Amino acid sequence: MALTDGELTVLGLLLEQPRHGYDLERVIEERGVRAWTALGFSSIYYVLDKLAKRGLVEQTGPPPSGKSRATFRVTESGRDQCLAATRDALEEVSPVRARVLIGLANSPALPDAEVATGLARRLDALRATLAEVRAARADQGPLPAAADAIFDHSEAMLTADIGWTGTALRAFTEEHPVDKYDVKKAHKALYSPPSDRFTVVDVPELHYLAVDGRGDPNTSTAYRDAVEALYSVAYALKFAARKELGRDHVVGPLEGLWRADDPSTFTARRKDEWAWTMMINRPDWVTEDLIAAVVERVAGKKDLPALGLLRSLTLTEGRSVQILHVGSYDDEAPTLERLHHEYLPANGLTFNGDHHEVYLSDARRTAPEKLRTVLRQPVRPV
Repeated sequence: MALTDGELTVLGLLLEQPRHGYDLERVIEERGVRAWTALGFSSIYYVLDKLAKRGLVEQTGPPPSGKSRATFRVTESGRDQCLAATRDALEEVSPVRARVLIGLANSPALPDAEVATGLARRLDALRATLAEVRAARADQGPLPAAADAIFDHSEAMLTADIGWTGTALRAFTEEHPVDKYDVKKAHKALYSPPSDRFTVVDVPELHYLAVDGRGDPNTSTAYRDAVEALYSVAYALKFAARKELGRDHVVGPLEGLWRADDPSTFTARRKDEWAWTMMINRPDWVTEDLIAAVVERVAGKKDLPALGLLRSLTLTEGRSVQILHVGSYDDEAPTLERLHHEYLPANGLTFNGDHHEVYLSDARRTAPEKLRTVLRQPVRPV
C-alpha cells in the first residue's frame, strides 16, 4: 500500500529519531512543513495509529502518561518503505492542481469586480504565508542542506504564485481598449421591464445560438442537453472572439421561445405539449465561420448530445408586450392569463410570434420565489 504524503512525512521524522506526538507537532511547526504538505495537529495521532497497524512504527515502551506522550520509532519494514518512497518522491513531477485554476475556469459567470476581489484576497494571503515561511527559516539559524532546500522551494513557489496572481489580478482591474458588449446594457429596455404593468417595446433584429426541442423542461433530457450545449459553445465563443477577433462580450442570459398549437397550454401548464427553442444571444460581429470552428473544438472536448442541433438564429420580433415576472416559473399562469385575455383584447392586439422568456436569474442558485423572468409576446393589431 502506497504511503500518503502525511504518512511519509511522519515516517521520515521518526526515521531521524524516535518522537512522541507533541514533539512531532513541534518539529512540523518549526520547519514550516505545513507550507508544503497538509498535516494538521489532530491528524498526527491518526497517522501514527495507521502506521503502527501496518507495522511501520512501534512504541518504544509504555507511555508514561497516556497515549499523547507515547514515543514511536520506525521499524525495519517502516525504514525500508520510507526510503523507497523517498526515492520515488525525489523523482516525481507533481501536476499543478491549484484550486484557483478551477475558480478562474468558472470566473466568466461572475462580474469582473468579484473575480478581482477574490484574486486580491488570495494575493494578500500568499504574501502573509511567504512572510511566515521566511520568519520560520530565520528563527532556526543555520540549517542542514536538505532543510535549506525545502525552504528555498517553499519560497520560490510562493514568490512565483504571488507574481502569477498579481498578473491575473491586473487583467481584471486594468482598463482595456476592447469594449465588452453586453446585450442587457445595449438593449436595456428589453431586459429590465417593470413588474407591475405590461409595457410595449420594439425589439430589433438580434442574433442567437439556438437549439430546438419539445417536451416538459423539468423532465426532458433533450432540454437539459440543449442548455448544456448552448452554454458550452457560448463561453467557448466568448474566449475565441476575444483571442481571434480582438473583441469581447458578456455571455447573455438563457432565453426561450415557447410554442404550442393551442396557446391555452401555457396558462394550463400542460408542459408536455410545449415545443421550444432555447437561445443565448451573441453579438452580430461574431462570424458564422468562427461559430463553426468553436462548435468543432467543443465537440472534440465534450460529448454533448445536442451539439449537432445547435444553429444560428436571427430573430426580429418587432412590436412586443412584456412584463417582469418575479417568482416561480410555475406561477406565471395568472400573468399570462391577464396578458392573453385582458391586455391584448383591450388594446386591439393579437399574437404575432412565439411566447418569449428571458431568464435573468440562475435557477440553480436562486430561490423560486425570487426568480426574475421577462415574459414577452410579439403582437400585431387585430
